[in-house]
Amino acid sequence: MGIMSGIVLYAVIWFMTFLVVIPIRLKTQGDVGAVVPGTHAGSPEVHNLKRKAWITTGMAAVIWAVVASIIIFEVVTVRDIDGWMFNRMDGSSHVK
Repeated sequence: MGIMSGIVLYAVIWFMTFLVVIPIRLKTQGDVGAVVPGTHAGSPEVHNLKRKAWITTGMAAVIWAVVASIIIFEVVTVRDIDGWMFNRMDGSSHVK
C-alpha cells in the first residue's frame, strides 16, 4: 500500500466513523424543550462537534491501523475474497 492509498484509506475511515459518532449522546432542541423559533425541533441543542472530531480521529487511527496491517501483511488478499465469493480468478480463461 502506497502513501496516498494509506491517506485515502484513513480519510474514508475517518468520515465513516464521524458519521457514526455524530448522533451519539445528541440532545435535540425538542428533547430539551427549548425550540428556537425558525429552527426544527430536531436541531441539536449542543452539537460538540470539536470533541466528536477528536474522538473520531482517535477511533479512526485505531481502525486504520488494523485495516492497514491486514492489507500490508496480506492476511486477506483480493484472491481470497474472490475465492470465497466469485471464484473468477482461478487462472483459467472463460472466454470462448
